[in-house]
Formats: sequence, C-alpha cells, structure tokens
Amino acid sequence: MQQPHLGVQSDEQGRTSTIDPTKHEDLSTLCQRLHARVSAFIAAKAPEQGYLRSTQEQTRVSLRVIEEALDRYSLDQLSLSYNGGKDCLVLLVLFLASLHTKRLSSNRPLLQSVFILSAHPFAEVDDFVNDCIRVYSLDLARYAKPMKAAFEDYLNEKPNVKAILVGTRRTDPHGENLTHFDETDRGWPRFMRVHPVIDWHYAEIWTFIRHLEIPYCPLYDKGYTSLGGTTDTHPNPALKHDIDAKGNANEIKYRPAYELIEDNEERLGRDR
Repeated sequence: MQQPHLGVQSDEQGRTSTIDPTKHEDLSTLCQRLHARVSAFIAAKAPEQGYLRSTQEQTRVSLRVIEEALDRYSLDQLSLSYNGGKDCLVLLVLFLASLHTKRLSSNRPLLQSVFILSAHPFAEVDDFVNDCIRVYSLDLARYAKPMKAAFEDYLNEKPNVKAILVGTRRTDPHGENLTHFDETDRGWPRFMRVHPVIDWHYAEIWTFIRHLEIPYCPLYDKGYTSLGGTTDTHPNPALKHDIDAKGNANEIKYRPAYELIEDNEERLGRDR
C-alpha cells in the first residue's frame, strides 16, 4: 500500500486529490499537490503490458528532461508554449510537478507562458485556456499572428527567455527528427526548444490525463482529437458513431477522443 503524502490530502492508499477548476491555489501549493499526484501515478502497480506501464516510463523520462532544463536555465529564462491542447496540458502538469521537486515554486506568483492563437479560434478552447490561466497561475502572453512573428514579439517583450518548453510529439508535423533539446532553425528567433513529451504516443497522453483526472478542453469529448481552428478542424471520422444501441441508423455522433488508439489517426480531423 502506498504511503500518504505529507502535507497533501490523500486517502489510505496514497491517492491524492486532483485539480479542482472551481478553486484557485497559490503556485507553490499547486506544484506540491501535482508533484504528489504524479509521484503516486509513477509508483502505482501496473500490468506488465499495456499503456499504464508505458505511460509511467514516459512520465519518468519527461520529468528527467524537464529537470535537465531547470538545471540548464533559471526559471526566468524558461517559458512554456501553451494552447490548451492535450499534449501541452500533460507538459504543464509535469512542469509544475518538477518545480516542486526543484523547490522553485516558492514566492513565484505566475508562470511564464505563451499562446499563439489560431486565426479562427474555438470558443471552447478560449474558455478552457482562460480557466487554465486562473487554475495554473499562468502569465500567458497571447499573439494572434503567424508563429515566427509571434515568437519574435514574445522574445522582444521577454528578453530573459532563452528556452521554451513545447508539447510537440513525434507524430506532429515536423516532429519526426526532433530531440529533447533543439535550437530553433536558421531564420527564426533564437531560443532552445525543449520537447519533454516528444516520444509519447497518443494513447499514453490520454492514459496520463485520465488516470490523474486532469480537466481538459470539452471539445475532446465531442470527437475532436487534434485542435486547430474552426475552419480546419473537425471531429475525427475514426470516432464516428452513427448507430444507436439498438443497431438503428441514428444522427451522427462521435465517441470521445480518448477512445482513439492509433497515432496515425490522430489528425484525421484536421484539413492540414
């Protein structure tokens, strides 16, 4: 049986409370609680085969990458790219847990972060991001412009930032050759891109989110699996469910994003 985490509410099996989107905690308390929850997840007994065990290993690797970034850079030199999507949500939780490990969350009211908005944003994404600003104590700079110009502006406004943590995964566009630490390409504003979740599989992302009971954007419950803008993003056809319980044709519905398994089907709902 797991031991309860000192200073953090937990039950007799060591399970800790998860994020309550209706409440606001100071950053230090939040980091402590997320560290306890991530630690309990890693320590949980898992079957030899299956996504739970592989997700635990991915979590360990990602934490080591984040801790290396925290060794290389001061917190003032680090920022987080955050758009409310599932991948950067996992990254955010791991980053906050690591801040507690490194004892870096004390006396820090807000966390530097940057959001590059879609030209045609979903209202649900905007609402979720606004919730995240409050819940996770984000100092979120928003830019409604192309990515290169947005980062140029951000670094001009935040000249101390030398590295940005990004939730890119191997199956994302241009992600196949990335490593955990990559300088930006020639012609781009200079900073180190840190990719802690680069090797996570789609199903592992959802295993982490659901096991830790992390609140996520409600579009994922409507069959969206990769979030862009309203003009280029649709429910994933692989999740289409147009037969009712009695086997009769019914209105088209979509199963939730976490029921998808294959990495190569994740972007079937994106036009690009």
